[in-house]
Order: sequence, then structure tokens, then C-alpha cells
Amino acid sequence: MKHGKAAVFLDRDGTLSEEIDWVRRPEDLHLIPGAAKAVKRLREAGYFVALVTNQSAVARGLISIEQLEAIHAHLQQLLALEGARLDAIAYCPHHPTEGMGRWKLKCECRKPKDGLLRELIARHGLDPAQSFVIGDARRDLEAGASLGIAGILVRTGKGRREEALLTHPVIVADALPEAVERIVGSTAQGR
Repeated sequence: MKHGKAAVFLDRDGTLSEEIDWVRRPEDLHLIPGAAKAVKRLREAGYFVALVTNQSAVARGLISIEQLEAIHAHLQQLLALEGARLDAIAYCPHHPTEGMGRWKLKCECRKPKDGLLRELIARHGLDPAQSFVIGDARRDLEAGASLGIAGILVRTGKGRREEALLTHPVIVADALPEAVERIVGSTAQGR
């Protein structure tokens, strides 16, 4: 199957926004310094930029889907203040053991599974071979690796702890802006 457009799939908490226990309200979400400019840089370089995030706060009953969508609308507003935006937002609201009701589910969309990535690739005609996943956890990179998507671990959020646990070599960057410069630079040099 031939796909066309290159994409960058971003994790949310600890990668694009500051890591806190639970983001329950829009005002709880704060961008990591330089994140909006990094998203803008990717889009200017021609990448499709998507958020791919596990959000088990829904499954745990801490927030509703409507509250999660309000949080993501606020995220887009924060990005827009610096001329950036996400092309798509995909989230997994499930948890296999701590969820309640219909949200307690072993799904294919919760990272490290690749269901959200597969859905975005199919819906938007994206090319995994030209794409990247950026996250602060091994599970972010594992979701992409199963589809042949290159991964970059950032040291923000959980990244420093996760880096020590890596069992195979991956690209590591201090934060999203550095990861984006590596991508844009590698594209210019033919990856």
C-alpha cells in the first residue's frame, strides 16, 4: 500500500504539554516552552502533525469525553497564539484494568498498540516510512516502531527516566524543539 504524506505524531503530556498528574480542565494544560514554534516549524516543512495520546482519565471517571475535547480545543488555542495548529487529534479514552463501564477495555488504540496511528494513516493518506513519532515514553515509540515509523524520545516529562530503560538505540532529544530540528534537518539531507 503506497501512502503519500509524511507525518509527525506527537504525544501530549510530557512532550507537547507539561506533565502533571491529571489534566482535568483546559487551564491545567500548559505547553512546554518552544512547543508551539516546533509544531509551526513542522507544518511549514510540509509535515502533517497529529497528536496521539492515551487519556485514561476518561476511563477512570476523572473527566468526560466532552471535557477532554474542551482541553484539546484549549490546546489548539494555545498553539494558534503562535501561529501553529495540529492537523488531527487522536486519543484513547480506555484503560484495560482501571477503567469504568464501557471504557474498561483492552483496546487496540492504547499505546503501545498502534491503532490510533493506523487510523490516522488510513484516514489522511500518510506514509509511515517518511514519518516520525515523538514522545517521552517507550510506549510512544513502540506504537510507531510496529509500523516502521522512526521514533524520537524527548527527555521532558517521563523521558529522562524512560531513556535509562531503553533496550535498543533510538534518537534522543532534550525537548520537542530539538527533536523537530533533527527531523527537519534529516529531511533536508535525505533522511
